[in-house]
Amino acid sequence: MATEAATRSSISLKGSAALVQEFFYFGINSILYQRGIYPAESFSREKRYGLSLLVTNDDKLKSFLDPLLKQIEHWLSCRLLKRLVVVILNVQNKEVLERWQFDIETDKDVTESGANSTREKSEKVIRQEMSDVIRQITASVTFLPLLEQACSFDVLIYTHKDTEAPSGWSESDACIIEDSQEVQLRSFSTSVHKVDTKVSYKADI
Repeated sequence: MATEAATRSSISLKGSAALVQEFFYFGINSILYQRGIYPAESFSREKRYGLSLLVTNDDKLKSFLDPLLKQIEHWLSCRLLKRLVVVILNVQNKEVLERWQFDIETDKDVTESGANSTREKSEKVIRQEMSDVIRQITASVTFLPLLEQACSFDVLIYTHKDTEAPSGWSESDACIIEDSQEVQLRSFSTSVHKVDTKVSYKADI
């Protein structure tokens, strides 16, 4: 029993939100690096999940991502976030070329405090599951089409109805790719939040 206890930990709603937000930080950075949206020299290496990951040094990009991720963590801790989508677009004609979709399920029974406020799962196991998804994102260059044109990106956030959006945020369409190819990637779970990942892409770029 002592061994079992040593390999398990209690995950709260806020603790889970922090873990998932951290995953999105490294996941979005990995997508932007692997797909060449920003110059390779604007990224630096950081060790996480047993991997050497690349994160941006670009001040303008960081000023976009930092408040976004803070808001994501807040919505996760309030059980309001349903989906996050990273969209890659052709700069010239705004055509959607790739759509990285992360679907989020939250344990409806977990509470912020009290007897039902935590779930049991080893944080080491959670981080290994996150690592497996990041590895797949990194390996995606083996099957995704080469993006030879200049591209930009956007992040779409899906929340529960009547969720108040911060000032400066705007409504967007779903940026669906017609006749797309789709690849389902791995999922991970904190036991409070479960995240499923898939990428859709335009095959005939």
